Amino acid sequence: MGSRAESLAHMLDCLSELPLTHCRMMGEYVLYLDGKVVAVIADDRLWLKPTPGGLACLSDCPREAPFPGGKDWISADSLLDEPDRLVPALRAIAADLPAPKPKARKSKP
Repeated sequence: MGSRAESLAHMLDCLSELPLTHCRMMGEYVLYLDGKVVAVIADDRLWLKPTPGGLACLSDCPREAPFPGGKDWISADSLLDEPDRLVPALRAIAADLPAPKPKARKSKP
């Protein structure tokens, strides 16, 4: 089905206190915090990466696979009106993840 740009805009607005960036991939969106993948928007729903910090912050949230055959992520679209819970969870997820690897420089032919 793919996620709508309106869903992305709404979720970014709800999380505006974070410097999130995004990228569209295969009709869905990937959300980055500090260059780290912390969430995806799939089928107009918000899914958070299940790191130990994120799971500790949101232990009461359901875990489901955002894609058929995928691993379970934290289903968090119901928390969009609770940024006081969602923002710390996203920060904890980013803190759990390693720094992104520097991109290799392309050599000139």
